[in-house]
Amino acid sequence: MNTEQKALFDKARRVVVKVGSGVLSHNGGINLNVVASISSQMAALMRSGRQMILVSSGAVASGVSKVGLGRRPSSMPEKQAAAAIGQASLVLEYELRFASAGLQVAQVLLTRNDLSHRTRYLNARNTLNTLLSWGVVPIINENDTVVTDEIRFGDNDNLSAMIALLLDADLLINLTDIDGLYDGDPRKNPEARRLEVVQEITPAIEEGSKGSPGAVGTGGMWTKIEAAKKSTASGVPMVIACGSQPNVLTDLFDGVAHGTFFVPNPDKLGSRKRWIAFTSKTFGEVRVDEGAVKALTERGKSLLPSGITEVSGSFDVGAAVLVCDAGGEELGRGLTNYTAEEIRAIKGLKTDEIESRLGFCEYDEVIHRDNLVVTRR
Repeated sequence: MNTEQKALFDKARRVVVKVGSGVLSHNGGINLNVVASISSQMAALMRSGRQMILVSSGAVASGVSKVGLGRRPSSMPEKQAAAAIGQASLVLEYELRFASAGLQVAQVLLTRNDLSHRTRYLNARNTLNTLLSWGVVPIINENDTVVTDEIRFGDNDNLSAMIALLLDADLLINLTDIDGLYDGDPRKNPEARRLEVVQEITPAIEEGSKGSPGAVGTGGMWTKIEAAKKSTASGVPMVIACGSQPNVLTDLFDGVAHGTFFVPNPDKLGSRKRWIAFTSKTFGEVRVDEGAVKALTERGKSLLPSGITEVSGSFDVGAAVLVCDAGGEELGRGLTNYTAEEIRAIKGLKTDEIESRLGFCEYDEVIHRDNLVVTRR
């Protein structure tokens, strides 16, 4: 581990740890040795003055074992029922392990709506901050029992990134069943090389990470790269490492390199802009011309109607929308001052022409720069 990485670990006071199903599962059930190891390492890090948040998969696998299904269910009702049964056992195991270190845990189950809705987002943040101030370990998982496709995170990789941004964490550690990101599939290519440091998530890295999810999980390397994009773009470093490696967490804080380290953007986003960029639900898209692309990405300007060429979706004032270039590549996200129909009416116009077209002009900008986050790095 180089000195810059070590400095980031030394300064990290609030840390999110995500543990995947591939790490926790064993012979159709939960690997209690891994639960004990992760809990013990997190407790040790808390004794050194850090606040630790755990995002843990494994509820469905735990339920499958407890009921004796013999296979991972395929239908949504079966998965939800297995999660309901398994979640209780999973949290109980963590509770017992942390209790032996003199620590208490709290179960927090979330859906995407809980974070995409601004008021509920703030309520969740306040509750989690209170738990941390009490020295309690939040154990977070998706609320699989009630979740539907419309309100799913889809995987705990993205959930962990959103939690890191929600809580203004200093570091995200993603523990999985592989020891980092490779330049090929190490299961198929013995010459594939592990990337120790990723300075920038390139299109080649994104394309190479796509593949099938694991047998017991819902994610794969692709979802971890998506999580790394959210985290690092917001200024939070992320590590992908092997969760079954003995003392992997404490080793990292002792300066021992494990897995792949994703270098964060040096400009850390504020809380509200993190929510706009990576947690709010988008309801439409506006495409802009080349002049607007440069104004937004190079000069930090607001989005004016003159730069807009296309509008898709149906949305009201205040909705979050994607801002894309002419080819459909995302530039950023923002909260709009006008409805979709109003933007269609004024796209391409100068600001002094808005009132004559709409009959009013409350804002010169379609999206003000204070409500716009450029996500293209």
